[in-house]
Amino acid sequence: MNETDFCTKEILSPEEKWEKATIANNFIFYKVMRHNPDVCRQLLEILLEMKIDRIVMKQEEEIQIDYDKKGIRMDVYARSEDKAFNLEIQATDTGEIPERARYYQGILDVDELNKGAGYKDLSTSYIIFICLPDIFKKGLCKYTFENICRENTDIKLNDRTYKYFFIARNYDKILNEEQKALLKFFTSNESSNAFSERLAAMVKDAKLNTQWRKQFMYYEYEIAQSFRTGKDEGKNEKAVEDAVELLKENIPPETIAKCVKLPLEKVLELKEQITVNA
Repeated sequence: MNETDFCTKEILSPEEKWEKATIANNFIFYKVMRHNPDVCRQLLEILLEMKIDRIVMKQEEEIQIDYDKKGIRMDVYARSEDKAFNLEIQATDTGEIPERARYYQGILDVDELNKGAGYKDLSTSYIIFICLPDIFKKGLCKYTFENICRENTDIKLNDRTYKYFFIARNYDKILNEEQKALLKFFTSNESSNAFSERLAAMVKDAKLNTQWRKQFMYYEYEIAQSFRTGKDEGKNEKAVEDAVELLKENIPPETIAKCVKLPLEKVLELKEQITVNA
């Protein structure tokens, strides 16, 4: 999508967003995975091509590093006996997803070490992004990273940390049929096997959950309201509201500033406030 598309992008109301939401919506994805551990386990097995006997979902929705530091909210954070998983859906290329993967990796380790684990006791960790766009722009359907020696690539660091980026829009290039059906569902909302059909049914049920709908509406309205209560006095309220909506869609601040005709500094300030409120 080019800059003109961003500027003319229809800004949906919270109700419209809820009606149009699919499994690729962060809120829906989190709710379906978080409240159905067996489905989350199966999805991880498909993506990682490994058997996982059992997972436990982390109870808190936010991992806090320290009492005076900002925590990070993870879409899905789960553990098996000796493995830790962070699973996230990413609908747009924000330009900083690799750095986020690095940050999440650190959070997982710090959270575990805070519970008294030694370095050798750290779980093998998997940071997994399901991305709709190809953030690396190399045409692959899957990008897998682990630490190796640059001077001799046969030597691995063996720190047991792995990062996976699955590109949903390149699903037709993947050879694993289960992965292909799953990624196709994320990008097209079309179910083509038993598991994607099961996910589709769960998404439908999730959108019938009145409590979750209220939570979604509250979150959307709370962010918008926070900018209508004096914080933006003297500014064009409509421009600020539009900027907030576009920021929540992960549109680059520089593009938003041009579209809504706000100073870039103001857009960056709004972005920071949204991050704090998230």
